[in-house]
Amino acid sequence: MNDLVRALADSVESVIKGKRDVVKYSIVALLAKGHLLIEDVPGVGKTTLAFSLAKAIDCDFHRIQFTSDLLPSDIIGVNIYNPETREFEFRNGPLFSNIVLADEINRTSPKTQSALLEAMSERRVTVERRTIKLAEPFMVIATENPIEYHGTFPLPESQMDRFMMHVKIGYPDIENEKLAIVEMKGFDDIEMMEHVLTKNDILRMQSEVAQIRSDPDIVQYILSIANETRKHDKIRLGVSTRGAQFLMRASQSLAYVNGRDYVIPEDVKELAPFILGHRIILKSRTYISDADDLIRDIVENVAVPL
Repeated sequence: MNDLVRALADSVESVIKGKRDVVKYSIVALLAKGHLLIEDVPGVGKTTLAFSLAKAIDCDFHRIQFTSDLLPSDIIGVNIYNPETREFEFRNGPLFSNIVLADEINRTSPKTQSALLEAMSERRVTVERRTIKLAEPFMVIATENPIEYHGTFPLPESQMDRFMMHVKIGYPDIENEKLAIVEMKGFDDIEMMEHVLTKNDILRMQSEVAQIRSDPDIVQYILSIANETRKHDKIRLGVSTRGAQFLMRASQSLAYVNGRDYVIPEDVKELAPFILGHRIILKSRTYISDADDLIRDIVENVAVPL
């Protein structure tokens, strides 16, 4: 693993015990300039993971608790009248940060959810016909609970598609759960974490990820996987071109994290369920984990380039 990546992963894992893969995938999304959706049952560390990742990086960070009465202006910002200049001045909202934690994103209305669309896709916002670019790096880390549906608004496909990666944390093993209970680290402890990377480190690493080599055979391999999802008899809506693009970019990032300057088929196979699983719509109503398993089956049946 890249030395800087290892330092970042070690810092985050000092809080999230025994979840090296989930931590690694979070870093992969960050270095690939993607956004991350973390979905799992309450109390397994979704918010803690997002918070500790943000605190390990010397970047601006804001946490937004999504609620049913949250308005788009609460996220983007608002124009305020200045009596001295007799003009309206724009006051930035929490969206103007490098790392934005959208906590329980499915608890707010679709109108407010959609306020994130332009920012996540184009890294800019439009306020009263004025377009404002967001600072780089920019990443949205969103969390949601899959079992609490009362008073929630499920994310539409257009919003889900903006997230490069969808991961679940899962319960820890016995030994790591014992450590979590004994050490009982809270958010005050996370606030005291030292930064292990700077903003310039992240920008440089993102630039280096974009230079990772991917042979034409790898591109064709990704296209073959995407095409299989579009004609599968259990899938109503297959992977879009954006999904294939994200899989390519994330595979470059994983290769970089693993210390290589080229993509191999194993990078694609490892990431495909987390990149593509939330982008397909099945013909029968089922849990998203079944979609992830279906992606794994499709990947296993697509010929691997030699």
